[in-house]
Amino acid sequence: MIDLDYSFFIQLVNFLITIVVLNTFLIRPIRGQIKQRADHMAERMGEIEKFGSQAENKILVYEAALDAARKKGVDMRNHLKEEGTAEEAKLMETANQQAVSAIKAAREAIAAQAKEAMGKLRAEVGNFAKLAATKILGQN
Repeated sequence: MIDLDYSFFIQLVNFLITIVVLNTFLIRPIRGQIKQRADHMAERMGEIEKFGSQAENKILVYEAALDAARKKGVDMRNHLKEEGTAEEAKLMETANQQAVSAIKAAREAIAAQAKEAMGKLRAEVGNFAKLAATKILGQN
């Protein structure tokens, strides 16, 4: 059985004083430090999340700018390709016209030369006929 004498009360008072002293000098400061550290960590986590969201936003902006630049490049390339095709068509048309003009001039020149040659041959046909007849008949 437990005897409740004066030592029990002294032990109880001693225990309560120890709890009050430990709470005042040890437990409260440790709890304060733990709370301060938790607040500091929460603040840092907030900064990390903010930085992460800013980085994601910058990546999205960068990707959008990159896509816009690619689209602009494709549009510019297509536009230049169309201009090149149009220029090629104009050059081909000019070359065709020059070729047609050259062929027409050559045909006209050939026709004129043929007409001139025919005229000369007709003028000399009589002489050639006399010469052939004299050779056939044996007269020199």
